[in-house]
Amino acid sequence: MMKNLNRFFAAFLLTGVVGIVCVAFRTNPLKTKPNIIFLLTDDHRWNALGAMGNKLIKTPNLDNLANKGTLFKNACVTTAICCVSRASLLSGQYMSRHRIEDFNTGFSPNAWQNTYPMLLKKAGYQTGFIGKYGVGVPKEQPAKAFDFWAGSDKPQPDYEMKDAQGNFIHHTDKVNGDIEEFLQTCSKETPFCLSVSFKAPHIQDGDPRQFIVQQRYKTMYAQDSVPEPEKANPNYWNSFPDFFRTDRNIARERWYLQFANTKMYQESVRQYYRLISGVDEVVGNMLKSLQDKGLADNTVIIFMGDNGYYLGEYGLSGKWFGHAESIRVPLIIYDPRNSRLQRKTSEQFALNIDIAPTILSLAGVKVPDQMQGINLEEMVTGKNKRLNREEFFYEHTFLGSPQLPKVEGIVRKDFKYMKYIEHNYEELFDLKKVPQETQNAAANPAYREKLDTLRQKYREWKEKVR
Repeated sequence: MMKNLNRFFAAFLLTGVVGIVCVAFRTNPLKTKPNIIFLLTDDHRWNALGAMGNKLIKTPNLDNLANKGTLFKNACVTTAICCVSRASLLSGQYMSRHRIEDFNTGFSPNAWQNTYPMLLKKAGYQTGFIGKYGVGVPKEQPAKAFDFWAGSDKPQPDYEMKDAQGNFIHHTDKVNGDIEEFLQTCSKETPFCLSVSFKAPHIQDGDPRQFIVQQRYKTMYAQDSVPEPEKANPNYWNSFPDFFRTDRNIARERWYLQFANTKMYQESVRQYYRLISGVDEVVGNMLKSLQDKGLADNTVIIFMGDNGYYLGEYGLSGKWFGHAESIRVPLIIYDPRNSRLQRKTSEQFALNIDIAPTILSLAGVKVPDQMQGINLEEMVTGKNKRLNREEFFYEHTFLGSPQLPKVEGIVRKDFKYMKYIEHNYEELFDLKKVPQETQNAAANPAYREKLDTLRQKYREWKEKVR
């Protein structure tokens, strides 16, 4: 009798302990290793998203993620060109530190081991990469470093491709299939990190069609009239200095191909939006697959653009320079486990260099000292007020004049200072008075003190980011 009672109480106590552990597990989901999916679009400006106030573009799945997660209203890149920005995303470093300044330079073996995918792999994560890698030459791409690789064998993948059966397929649709294939390999037992890099909405270089969309999207927006920006007025192009205002400027060359008249402008922006809507469709399919596989509740999704895009403003197309159109991008973090990151917006500066340390922190992996970005989760939740940036350094030194004049500077919320370093030409924008960045106050005597202050900050930052 006594033995039976002892067994009963032992079983009761064991059940209670197990129950407490189960309850603790359910109520502390942040103690489990999350799955992480990082989605990157190419040349996606900040306001080409419904959640960012664009009333015309159709991005319901991304808007839903933004509404459920954290939407960053002031996300920017530290260098607006894909090869450099992608290196910053992977390494958490400014260009001045990672030293990848062109399309031919890749990571050294040691530097590659300190990128977020490799650090997560060391920590037991299953890693995957899909789409455009974009750092270094294709033959040096780290395909074997990932558990799953579906990257392009070209520096810039084509939109029109062939599938395994030899049938034509659009790159965005291929990415869709590759995501599904990767998710088929995943289980709840092993956390995964999947990096997905779309070509969209980048142009097809060398193709007169420029923006090449899927057949099913060709009629979307056909009846919509896209408002032309006030800064498309020729006066803004004509206000640039002579070294910038030349048809050899690549941003001007591309303007002629896309925005040189009203008809071209309307169709180019529609095509640009169509490509982004195609990405949104893939995001919706991915979310459904995560739900169907029982992975949704433990999967963090981060969405960002690698740099912005001029849609005819200042008589330009592309990116590269320091205006908001070039450096501001969409950024969303959705963590279904963390209520402190849900249904929020952030007005703080968030940068491409923050992605790697944020991903590592979410996974509970130590952030290397050489990373210069911050953990955005800590910034949003207010765990560390010192993470709220007042300013950041901007740098773009690829090619140089006349194709792409080199520019560096300081970006703040109240002022922006840019210096075209080959010509010692300065821009100073008072963003409180003229947020549209249309009046260069550098030569205005009333701003002499502010100009001197920002010059000094620029010199300090130039040393600090190395």
